[in-house]
Amino acid sequence: MVIPVRDVNPLRRTPYVTYALILINVVVFLRTPGLAGSVAGQGNLAQLCHLQAFLDQYAAVPRELIHGQMPHLVPTGEVGVGPHGAGCVVAPPDYDKSPPVSVLTAMFLHGSWLHLLGNMLFLLIFGNNIEDRMGHIRYLVFYVACGYAAAYGFALLNADSRDPLIGASGAIAGVLGAYLVLYPRVKVWILVPFLLFLPLRLSAWIVLGFWFVLQAIYSSGSAVSSAGTVAYVAHVVGFIVGMLIAWPLRRNTPSPPQPAQPPGPLWGSQARGSW
Repeated sequence: MVIPVRDVNPLRRTPYVTYALILINVVVFLRTPGLAGSVAGQGNLAQLCHLQAFLDQYAAVPRELIHGQMPHLVPTGEVGVGPHGAGCVVAPPDYDKSPPVSVLTAMFLHGSWLHLLGNMLFLLIFGNNIEDRMGHIRYLVFYVACGYAAAYGFALLNADSRDPLIGASGAIAGVLGAYLVLYPRVKVWILVPFLLFLPLRLSAWIVLGFWFVLQAIYSSGSAVSSAGTVAYVAHVVGFIVGMLIAWPLRRNTPSPPQPAQPPGPLWGSQARGSW
């Protein structure tokens, strides 16, 4: 995969919603029970049980979304000893879980620092211009709608899966789809992992089109979802929904304003530039 660094697409307004989404995702990640030890390489069984119990309550599960069938037994977060040794204790749930609401909470859950930082990088670079074009409230509604479409699209194709579906990538895929429609010719700086990292400046339609093609290819295989795998189908669905929603705005999208001075170096910064 390529790593986006910045786009040459200055803003007209401060993307408060994008910043808030990034902040909430980071805070939720830091507050996720049992995750701090595992990402630091110090995880143990107790932390794993806490994490399983947390995800079972707040992550989206395809079987629950499609059939509305809640499990009779769920992890409690406690560790017990059984015939086969130590393991996570299960018991009837002591909470009422709403599958539709779990889609919203799952958008702010991530399984690792790499998972979180990768999603937030794409959101920061491409989300700010979509918010600039749509406005704060419409952008927030758009973001959530793409996340829901991605989750339910994946669930429809994996209706019997009990694996938790977490992450903001479905909603962010919608942002990428909208960006492709609204700003296809904007230049994007990327790093290509060739030998070291090769910086390139390409049109957005090349960068995002390549990203979408890869997701479509991967999704044609076994599309599974768990804390350690990627729900590529959700990316494809979110991207297409984002394109469709943004399409009516295409004709009314003004050309990106030109910066007052020539673009600086790759790692430089411009006033109200897009990163």
